[in-house]
Amino acid sequence: MHALSNALHALSDHTRRKILKMLQKRDMTAGQIAARFPALTLPSISHHFSVLKQANLVTSERQGQKIIYSLNTTVFYEVLNNLLETFGGLSR
Repeated sequence: MHALSNALHALSDHTRRKILKMLQKRDMTAGQIAARFPALTLPSISHHFSVLKQANLVTSERQGQKIIYSLNTTVFYEVLNNLLETFGGLSR
């Protein structure tokens, strides 16, 4: 359940959801992602990456001086399954 809590915490932030949506289309470097958020400081962007990685929603791979971020779709399926198990039986 700890993994689900981490994922839900990560998904609760609008900026992190935007990052995930961008990564849904293609892998991106940290710089490419940060460029889409000019109002945010680099430490703030770094914090968002950290939360996403801690929740295993993204993976990162260093390629020289660049860090490439990718969406971890397996975790999304796990989160969805956990939510369906928890709330699937609810009716109005």
